[in-house]
Amino acid sequence: MNPDFWNQRYSEELFAYGEEPNTFLAEVADRLPPGRALEIGCGQGRNAVFLARHDLVVTAVDSSEIGLERGAELAARQHVDVEWVHADLNTFEPGHGCWEVILSTFVHMPPDLRRKVHRRLVEALHPGGLLVLEAYTPAQLGFGTGGPPVAAMLMSLEDLRDDFAGLEFEHAVELVRPVHEGRYHAGDAAVVQIIARKPV
Repeated sequence: MNPDFWNQRYSEELFAYGEEPNTFLAEVADRLPPGRALEIGCGQGRNAVFLARHDLVVTAVDSSEIGLERGAELAARQHVDVEWVHADLNTFEPGHGCWEVILSTFVHMPPDLRRKVHRRLVEALHPGGLLVLEAYTPAQLGFGTGGPPVAAMLMSLEDLRDDFAGLEFEHAVELVRPVHEGRYHAGDAAVVQIIARKPV
């Protein structure tokens, strides 16, 4: 999806995916190490703000200027600081070994771009750092409760094991769970979840 699509969606009065964090992220928050956190595809910033409330030093990246503006508003209301970065994931360079936490929730990309971005994230994790990801699987096409209606942009656990080769998977499942996060994630959904650690 191009930035114009997301700018239009994020211009709506209500937050497209709500103001509360992704449920999976909230469930695993006590496992996150302290330090610097990067969220890719942050949208309107609900997860970035949540991470900042948990005392992480957060950088949040998105291609939508409107999304980042809404995120900054949310951060101000919740009295936390987040660094907001306007960038396309195709060209964004997350660095090397510099993040204790990297987060990706429902960031769906064409396969070639997905693989490139995910390999960069492996390099960007600090040794001992955690990557947390939740996304829709191809089975989500049968639910129609969110996500892109294109099978190639959905992710399987097998895909992610290949993408994140070199990380140690501490949690890796495909499941159906209720996802009620704003207007556009509403109902039972087929998702894949991973928590993966970079070896020390």
